[in-house]
Amino acid sequence: MKQTAAVLLAALLVILPARAAGGAPQVETGAAVLMEKETGEILYESHAHDKLEPASVTKIMTMLLVMEAVDSGRITLEEQVTVSARAASMGGSQVYLKEGEQLSVRDMLKAVAVVSGNDAAVALAEHLAGSEESFVARMNQRARELGMQDTCFLNCTGLPAAGHLTSAYDIALMSRALIGHPQIRDYTTIWMDSIRDGQFQLANTNKLIRFYEGATGLKTGHTESAGYCLSATAERDGMELIAVVLKADSSDQRFGSAKDLLSYGFATYTLMDVYPAQALPPIDVLLGVQNQIQPVLSRSTRILVQKDELNCVTTDIQLCDDVEAPVEAGQTLGEMSVRVGEREITSIPIVASSAVDRLTVPGIFAQLLRQLLLAP
Repeated sequence: MKQTAAVLLAALLVILPARAAGGAPQVETGAAVLMEKETGEILYESHAHDKLEPASVTKIMTMLLVMEAVDSGRITLEEQVTVSARAASMGGSQVYLKEGEQLSVRDMLKAVAVVSGNDAAVALAEHLAGSEESFVARMNQRARELGMQDTCFLNCTGLPAAGHLTSAYDIALMSRALIGHPQIRDYTTIWMDSIRDGQFQLANTNKLIRFYEGATGLKTGHTESAGYCLSATAERDGMELIAVVLKADSSDQRFGSAKDLLSYGFATYTLMDVYPAQALPPIDVLLGVQNQIQPVLSRSTRILVQKDELNCVTTDIQLCDDVEAPVEAGQTLGEMSVRVGEREITSIPIVASSAVDRLTVPGIFAQLLRQLLLAP
């Protein structure tokens, strides 16, 4: 009887879908990552650092460099981009640009974000850097700055090229950087639009934009060798998540896997603000031009926690008794540790809110004199 029960249990385990630790869905694709934007914490990973072809998900870096150029004022969304013969010759997904045609940076960016136009991506690359080769060098430099250690870009489009590789983790990193530019949503959330004064229609390749609540982007990709790829972003209740899926067997599988990851993240985690249990007291300053200084938390106190642990969050304050002048603004005076149960999840420095200069010798005598005169 026991043997029969064991056989039945084994069969049941084969039939039921596998689940990762913590109830996360087991995503059956080449690689996957779920990241929370604000903290950068990884909520799920599978083969996160495997070097794989990203196909057109590559264009996240292309769009990032464009948005950084726009936000820094180096280019404007209204300026015209002239299409070269090389840009016009790009195959694959395209908006059929003609050599010599001009479109605004805004429309070129729209063509890249919505329909993954290879021709528009190359036109933008040439406009920013003079050539696609120079632009790709910038892509790889920016990748290194973001800590993308698994990445080597060979083009700005994601068209197949031997050695053009990245990882699910690295894609999450560059996706996080891109959505740090809020204006990109003007393009990545488009479902249907047009360019060329309405003569050319655009329909988003990312079906989650229409069918998943809170979807904000970001980029699809597909080639025969890369499989079906996706970096999907969505925001609910002030928390934005990034789900990366690489080398899926079908388009439905990539969207289904990303949807499962996002839904798991929203159902399981939340961002909360943590504060000291009581107001931080002023700290005495020795030999300073003022006697006390107000300590403050050095950064945001938002933390990512599982929803079932909200009532388990506690804080502990450690402050120095006094500090000797001179005191610099931002000088560390202590720390606030944040715990979930017995587990410390972060430590936030407590710093001086302003600078305090040291007393000069005449100042010391003046202070002593005041004390003597005020003494009873």
